[in-house]
Amino acid sequence: MSHQNTASRDKVPIGQKAAFGAGHLINNLVPGILGVFVVILKSADGFGMDTVLAGLIVGIPRLFDAITDPVMGYVSDNTSSRFGRRRPYIFIGAIFTGIIFVILWQVYDTNPEMYNFWYLLIFSILLIFGNTIFSTPLIALGYEMTSDYNERTRLMSFANTIGQVAWMLVPFLYVLIPDKNIFTTQPEGVRTVALISGFVIIALGILPAIFCRGIDASKMEGREDITLKSVFKSIGKIFKGIKIVFNNKPFVKLCLATFLVFNGFQIVAEFGVFIINFYMFDGDWGASKWWVALFPAVTAAYTAFIAIPIINWMANKFGKRKAFIYATAISIVGYILKWWGFDPENHYMIFLPIPLMAFGMGCLFTLMMSMTADVCDLDELENGMPRKEGTFGAIYWWMIKVGQGIALVFSGIILKVLGYDPTASTQTAEALTGMRITDIALPALTAALAIWVMWKYTLTEDRAREIKAILVKRRGEL
Repeated sequence: MSHQNTASRDKVPIGQKAAFGAGHLINNLVPGILGVFVVILKSADGFGMDTVLAGLIVGIPRLFDAITDPVMGYVSDNTSSRFGRRRPYIFIGAIFTGIIFVILWQVYDTNPEMYNFWYLLIFSILLIFGNTIFSTPLIALGYEMTSDYNERTRLMSFANTIGQVAWMLVPFLYVLIPDKNIFTTQPEGVRTVALISGFVIIALGILPAIFCRGIDASKMEGREDITLKSVFKSIGKIFKGIKIVFNNKPFVKLCLATFLVFNGFQIVAEFGVFIINFYMFDGDWGASKWWVALFPAVTAAYTAFIAIPIINWMANKFGKRKAFIYATAISIVGYILKWWGFDPENHYMIFLPIPLMAFGMGCLFTLMMSMTADVCDLDELENGMPRKEGTFGAIYWWMIKVGQGIALVFSGIILKVLGYDPTASTQTAEALTGMRITDIALPALTAALAIWVMWKYTLTEDRAREIKAILVKRRGEL
């Protein structure tokens, strides 16, 4: 479908792509490790916390994103500094996030359950705050690193590939943390891994702030002075800007489709751990731990090195909308194959659904983030300056994070309704059957709904290039 070459000035240098990808790796690493820790929080060998309380710990803080994400987007859009609009916040946010992540998980299973609940809840809220300072400007920076329709997809493909490294590594925590030759107890493993992770978050998180470059905003019109007082006074303007963003119909479709695919997957994300352990290995964590690690790790590797390059090719060949529809439809078939893949008699069948499943999450952030950058151009055309990459990025990721919080709360509730017992070494046949059906049906249903949402998405490549030409002429650029 694409019929234009990318101008050299619109190409993002490989070093900047790698630095931006490092930021994406951290954006995946934080929730990935949290997901492992939450499983340990619920397990009998870990903290043995009630599943509903554990769900609330990760769910409630997401509600704060409803305020902090749009505010951070507004602040980032209107900031003037010699380091740019985004990079100072990325730098500070990475350091703050790393420090809070370490403090958050310095908890002991000998503490009263409600003490651990409140401690984890309070510091989870602080972690969300730090992650907002880091991730909202980071996403906005990616939207403005190039104005070319296809280079945007290549940038997001590259960043998403590096980001998948987190999902290749994190699952092996299921092997390392329970290993008594390494850690005396699983809670001890959680505390140690959190300490190491904090340093990694800081070291990699600051790279986009140092090496990446966005648009030159020094002469951008329509921005406001940012002070603490002005931010509080501008709350009304912030939500007026949000209203303008939500009037952008293509963007609403992107948000809704992302919400459906991502959170349909997130609700059942930890189900696979329990199905592998309790259904395939009858509750024997020692025997199941490598398979618990290999399934998501191989999925991430396949996503990074096979699915994403194919999706990138599909986007250039058929357009971003069709590429999303095709890839999401392929993933539905993969979800269905999980019924035969989780086989207690033949453990290697676990790899059967991976080649098709990988297209779902692989296409999501590769294509949706690229299309959101196109939407930012449409917004400038319709509403003028300042450009609102920060606001668009904040709302897009707020939808994801709040949805993820809701998903994790519902995950705990569904597990309890299905009869999962966090203190038991085995689970009932009824509970396992319910988990297996939900693990397939829910993400398949939400993926199908996302295809329906994107069926009439209208911002095509021709329209995007037409908008870019108008904006270049309007700005007086060469």
